[in-house]
Amino acid sequence: MYRKLSYRLAILAVAGVLVLSGCSPQATPTSPALQPGNTATVPSATDTAGPEPSPTSQPTPMSEPTPEAIVLTDGLGRTVTLEAPAQRIVSMAPSITESLFAIGADEQVIGRDEFSNYPPEVSDLPSIGGFFSDFNYEATVELEPDLVLAAEINTPEQVQTLEDLGLTVFLVSNPTTLEAMYDSLNVLAQLTGHEAEAANLIDFLRTRVDAVEEKIAGVEERPGVFYELDSTDPSAPYTAGSGTFINTLIELAGGENIAASLEDQYPQISIEELLVQDPDIILLGDAAYGATPEAVAQRTGWSALSAVQNGQIYPFNDDLASRPGPRLVDGLEELARLLHPEVFE
Repeated sequence: MYRKLSYRLAILAVAGVLVLSGCSPQATPTSPALQPGNTATVPSATDTAGPEPSPTSQPTPMSEPTPEAIVLTDGLGRTVTLEAPAQRIVSMAPSITESLFAIGADEQVIGRDEFSNYPPEVSDLPSIGGFFSDFNYEATVELEPDLVLAAEINTPEQVQTLEDLGLTVFLVSNPTTLEAMYDSLNVLAQLTGHEAEAANLIDFLRTRVDAVEEKIAGVEERPGVFYELDSTDPSAPYTAGSGTFINTLIELAGGENIAASLEDQYPQISIEELLVQDPDIILLGDAAYGATPEAVAQRTGWSALSAVQNGQIYPFNDDLASRPGPRLVDGLEELARLLHPEVFE
């Protein structure tokens, strides 16, 4: 468990992740496979009859139109050019994988990183390994991708290694706002040829966010929230401070993050500080790694917290709050229902 938790914290620290999510995922219809363009056929001499061309006349060649090249600047400031939308894509980050499937580019994804686990059918794709030095570059090359998509959890050195192997790599910047998340979806849509699907998805996400904000607008009391990321040391668990997606989600959902005033983005907080802040609600972002409300109540000193005494401890799917993709809206909806169930009745 410790290795997995350390991996999650490393991802958050490297990515500098910030803001947003919602509950049950809404499926975006997968677009049909791209069809080749209709080609004009030049009739042969046996097909038509007509006057012989004059010696000075030249036949007009009829050629198949070529798609306009895609030229974009990636998160490393590099200009990346594709002659056409990518058809064989390897994803190096869970947020990228989820976003590709959400915009209907799933049939173009031929490989993924070890930690991509959503949607469930992703597990059928070949894995190229995991974080930092765990990537299998040889396996990536063998998949023969025409595009490798990276995120900020991937290092510039990894990008360079793949380029040195002859692969085209585009690093997608981590969004730090909702609008930036929508922009990332649009970038992926341009790279894959799914602009219309992405536009529909973004409209749908905006509608859902607006609905949450409308309900929360009338809320007068905002509960104090402690979001736990890693309880390897239960006397000083890791949490999410300001400048993170988790913090912004809590605020959008009508809560107050008790760690927002701490200096680091992902600080440890002592039990003494927790007792001073005395959160109304505890959210277990490390529930997938074994943290439970029952175990929290048994920790030394935690029984004095209001959230423990009132039974306000809830497991939470951290993927919905720390992966900068469309499921951030799922996380927002779920958080809002946990913090203010009265306005969702």
